[in-house]
Amino acid sequence: MANEIQVLQGIDTLAYVRLLENASKENGQLIPYQTSLSFDPQRDADSTATKSGNVATSSSLKTDFEVEFVNNISKVSDDLYESLFKNKKVEAWIVYRKRKKAGKYFAWYLRGTVTEDSSDNDPDDNATRDVKFTVDGEPQRGWLTLPDEAEEELAYVFRGLGKIDGEVKNDGTDGQGTKWTSDSRGVGSESDTSSVANTVNHS
Repeated sequence: MANEIQVLQGIDTLAYVRLLENASKENGQLIPYQTSLSFDPQRDADSTATKSGNVATSSSLKTDFEVEFVNNISKVSDDLYESLFKNKKVEAWIVYRKRKKAGKYFAWYLRGTVTEDSSDNDPDDNATRDVKFTVDGEPQRGWLTLPDEAEEELAYVFRGLGKIDGEVKNDGTDGQGTKWTSDSRGVGSESDTSSVANTVNHS
């Protein structure tokens, strides 16, 4: 039986950016509050009629890359202005968080500059920005590992409501919690009297 084809959702496709000059200083940064991401590689094609038939020709690859987001106060949103006004190169990653292999995420890697950054500031809505990039050369595909802080930006881990003492573990047990597992399905009852039922620290 053939494997079921998995559908990728737009909400699970995210853009990360970094000024190229900062490659040795910081990780790529998630653009906060993204509302839209457009990635459009294209190659124009044409044909020339000859006495022996049509001869196809194609132009070089051109890639349009555009991100819309709710405007915010963050380093990465300021770096996008830096790229536009100072003509600085950026690195960008398009990460598909629901496509993984060996613990790594599928991603596109691009380099270029911001060429347009338009903002809408309606009085009855959040301010938004629409950033367009000029991409140099051919985007590259690969698999990447997200730093711990980037993983935490994508998803948070269950925790109990008790006070968290010591270092945060982010393994589901913080705050006297217990992580959900496959064995948790169909488990639990009103009459449960196990000793963990009332161990929340109220101090």
